[in-house]
Amino acid sequence: MPRFNFITLLACFFSSVAIANDCVSYKMTPKITILTPSWTKEVVQPLEPMDLWHGNVIATMVDNYDIVADITSIEDGFCVGVKQVDAEIGYSNFLVQVDIRHIPNTCSYDAVLLHEDQHIREYLSVIDDFKVGLHNALYSAADSVMPIFVSNTDEIDDAIEQLNNKIQTHPEMVIIKQKIKAEEEIRNKRIDKNDSGAALKKCI
Repeated sequence: MPRFNFITLLACFFSSVAIANDCVSYKMTPKITILTPSWTKEVVQPLEPMDLWHGNVIATMVDNYDIVADITSIEDGFCVGVKQVDAEIGYSNFLVQVDIRHIPNTCSYDAVLLHEDQHIREYLSVIDDFKVGLHNALYSAADSVMPIFVSNTDEIDDAIEQLNNKIQTHPEMVIIKQKIKAEEEIRNKRIDKNDSGAALKKCI
């Protein structure tokens, strides 16, 4: 490569870095809000036989992040930073499966539902117990993300998506979600271990 071309490219590179660094001064302290979604429960009876003594709960977790961006016009472009994060984290639906051999509104059917409702309460309690941890992790993640420089308005949406991805993949967000999953498993196993099946045995 001719020397003057190399020098020109190097100059352009440092110029771009300098412009991007100008965005650091526009970084804001992000405002964080976390809401838990309203949830529903659906009870079904699969045609295939299940464990007669236990049902099953499939929990659907919502994990959505809405980024409110601060967009500042500077020389040659815009600085796109995180102004606010509105998150919705929690369970939106619980699908309860009950063995088809339990007839609805019978003693055994109600006993299985009662057991599965305990699991649902534990899922909900996990999110309640991790509210502070989730807020702190999300704040730390959002506060660590630096504004992104874009040269034109067509690139703003992509920049906001990059900010969103950086927040969601931040180590503290990954760790807190892993802790939630681990706690779900611990509490669900504890419920099954402590349930002697006495209520259901009275019905059969």
